[in-house]
Amino acid sequence: MDGLTALLKREARRLGFELVGACPAVAPPSFGRFRRWLEEGMAGRMDYLADRAEAYAHPRHVLDGVQSILMLGLGYRTAEPALPKAGQGRVSRYAWGKDYHEVIRDKLRVLFEVHRRQAPEARLRGVVDTAPVFEREFGRLAGLGWIGKNTMLLNKRLGSWFFLAALLSSEVFAYDVPETGDYCGTCRACLDACPTGALVEPYRLDARKCLSYLTIELREAIPHELREAQDDWLFGCDVCQEVCPWNRRAPKSDEEAFQPSDDRNPVALAELFFRDEESFRRHFLGTPFWRTRRRGLLRNAAMVLGNHPAEEATGALEQGLDDPSSLIRAACAWALGRYDAAEVKEMLRRRHAVEENAMVRKEIETALEGKEGDD
Repeated sequence: MDGLTALLKREARRLGFELVGACPAVAPPSFGRFRRWLEEGMAGRMDYLADRAEAYAHPRHVLDGVQSILMLGLGYRTAEPALPKAGQGRVSRYAWGKDYHEVIRDKLRVLFEVHRRQAPEARLRGVVDTAPVFEREFGRLAGLGWIGKNTMLLNKRLGSWFFLAALLSSEVFAYDVPETGDYCGTCRACLDACPTGALVEPYRLDARKCLSYLTIELREAIPHELREAQDDWLFGCDVCQEVCPWNRRAPKSDEEAFQPSDDRNPVALAELFFRDEESFRRHFLGTPFWRTRRRGLLRNAAMVLGNHPAEEATGALEQGLDDPSSLIRAACAWALGRYDAAEVKEMLRRRHAVEENAMVRKEIETALEGKEGDD
């Protein structure tokens, strides 16, 4: 359906999608590599990937009768990152504005209606990063770009600063030519710059070491050996994208929803510890931060304040040391163990006297051992 495909592409561009391409709904060539990646344990605690692994084998598991996929790319590069000051944490660019899932879903609803008017009997489904579909692989098949050594989909004009979405249809579209080139060449900037060595080799990511995984997906304590590498990243990590040469000239997006909020580039950390669950919900619901929930974000904030001690943050960490969440208490104990303030030892001892959680007690004891050694 050349006419339908052309119409959808025009409407997609009108809605702000800079990249648009169509491809057949086929078994993704990378499915075998994905299975091996799961078997090697590189997905970490993202059990939902293994739980629905077979669904990734073909888009028909997402939409029965699917024939085609319209792949869409929406740029999100806006301002440049501000340099964090003491007591502040960095946030991945994609989380500076509104939740991209909601922004893109609104645009997909418009595309739905355009498609529906032209083919009323068609089966349709929109996908924004939440269904078992290899968006990057189908983006390549739709001609949007190539998969780089950092495992991101790269486009010569937009680099990797764009969100991917897909419109699955039971209609047959006019397909674009797949991207078969690889324009990373001999460059290994992303591999060399990765703070934790998560890019274990070109095109292969060990999610268990990735700061985006550790600060967003992981629901447990961040492993001790990776805490210093977290540096000042509160939420996500952009290092492998920031160093990519293809991202240097990527155009800036004028999408209002993605413009940085005043309090997210960067984030003041101390005040987070004085927000209870209800306050956190009111402030962060509808933003990317909601995914970590309060306990995850405060865990991350404590890690940053431990890596970059700020004198004015001890009160916030003391507040966290008495938090109902054992995850937050443990993180604050670790962070306080890296402070030289005289009152810190007493804070830790006081908490230890009443602490019942074994993980938190261990963190406090380790922190006190270091403090005792300073005497």
